[in-house]
Amino acid sequence: MAIATINPATGELLKTFEPLNDTEIATKLDLGQQAFEQYRKTGFPERASWLQKAADILEQEKAEYAKLMTLEMGKPFKAAIAEAEKCAVVCRYYAEHAAQFLSDVSVKTDASHSFVRYQPLGIILAVMPWNFPFWQVFRFAAPALMAGNVGLLKHASNVPQCALAIEEIIRRAGFPEGVFQTLLIGASKVASLMADERIKAATLTGSEPAGASLAAASGTQIKKTVLELGGSDPFIVLESADLEAAATTATSARMLNNGQSCIAAKRFIVAEAVADKFEKLLLEKFQALRVGDPMNPETDLGPLATPDILKELDEQVHTCVKNGAKLLIGGHPVSDRPGNYYPPTILTEISPENPMAKEEFFGPVAMLFRVADIEEAIKLANSTPFGLGASAWTTNAEERDRLAEEIEAGSVFINGMVKSDPRLPFGGIKRSGYGRELSIQGIHEFVNVKTIWVK
Repeated sequence: MAIATINPATGELLKTFEPLNDTEIATKLDLGQQAFEQYRKTGFPERASWLQKAADILEQEKAEYAKLMTLEMGKPFKAAIAEAEKCAVVCRYYAEHAAQFLSDVSVKTDASHSFVRYQPLGIILAVMPWNFPFWQVFRFAAPALMAGNVGLLKHASNVPQCALAIEEIIRRAGFPEGVFQTLLIGASKVASLMADERIKAATLTGSEPAGASLAAASGTQIKKTVLELGGSDPFIVLESADLEAAATTATSARMLNNGQSCIAAKRFIVAEAVADKFEKLLLEKFQALRVGDPMNPETDLGPLATPDILKELDEQVHTCVKNGAKLLIGGHPVSDRPGNYYPPTILTEISPENPMAKEEFFGPVAMLFRVADIEEAIKLANSTPFGLGASAWTTNAEERDRLAEEIEAGSVFINGMVKSDPRLPFGGIKRSGYGRELSIQGIHEFVNVKTIWVK
């Protein structure tokens, strides 16, 4: 993929970028290593003041950054504003809590003094996706920089201006030169980067194949990775649920970011006793969604990020229907306007044997399943190779406890939409990845947990 800004709402090529050559990449690695040798000696108060300044910049200039996000990947402008604000929140969270999270921990042993100390590793490579072009980066950068590491960002090739803007924010905030750099390179360069001894670890948010590729390259070098990959998140609605609230949240959960989110609800698993009513409510709410220009504040659903994503999504829908599913609404690309638009779509009567039943649909497509009871709901929820998030709706305490215990996922939200929160660890299991971001667990991923024993 060319490194370029292409407006997904119009298809217009706006700006292209020349990828860095090997000499330029080597220069940035040198600068990053030199920066680390000095930056690791800075104290938490200094790092926190710089990170707080980054939060200030994000808040003060959120409209400009939101326009850039919408221009490059098509998310509704109001959602892009919220993304910039959330980036400021994660910066402030780690600025305030990192010193506590990384303080020495004394352990009583046979030594005179023994304790655990957390120390930075060095350069961390971040391979980041286009769907949340600011948030995904800052949820890595905030803890990594507070821990004393330095970052190299290989962002998705369709959001280069977002990548450069993030580097500029961190530089303007006062962080020393080289502490955070953007590499405008293609995916083919990632393996050779991982072979460079100056890079100590890597994190990736993206597709399952991309994660497997990075993990393989890192494995040959014995380097740690954190992977946050795809999901086919279940949204379970049981008989006692508040159906109006569930349907409203279900619509938001499926249409989040134009349907392009790893933790978006994708498989709606509904108890047969309330399935007709829930289906009717969901259909009404999908029909009310406004599709259009993502810069218009009235728009609910903007374009998909690229033509390839649109094509793949449409092919998945057609395959699902070909294998017995029924289209309740939508199901064909929007043809009366330029851009990568796909309408709100609901698929029903999907057999568990349908080849699409366990796949991830990365767009505004909901799959609706009916089940007899909680037993069947949990079994179906766990039947995919993914395990990122899950939402379940019930007012029954026994059912709530069972859902929380038995659903195989990194996050289970009861009577609410799955979302990331700096205060809570975030990540998945199975083919949704490994490791955790955010909270105390996130900042501990890229440090040396050093045991010190003195007698």
